Amino acid sequence: MSRSNLTEVEVYLHHETERAVLVSLAGNRVNAVWLPKSAIEVAPHPSGNAHFRTLTLPIPLATDKKLV
Repeated sequence: MSRSNLTEVEVYLHHETERAVLVSLAGNRVNAVWLPKSAIEVAPHPSGNAHFRTLTLPIPLATDKKLV
């Protein structure tokens, strides 16, 4: 996958399993979406806050899940 097809999104981490993460943009679980770890990269948030993550994911997936 080309880097030009990727975007970075800062998200609130609600839940994490071995295969997926449940995240939202504003920390509202009602609007949270599941993302498969196989399709994304998860990194700690630069702030060091354990509840936030920086995701790198394909733009079409981010758009489909309303994260951009």
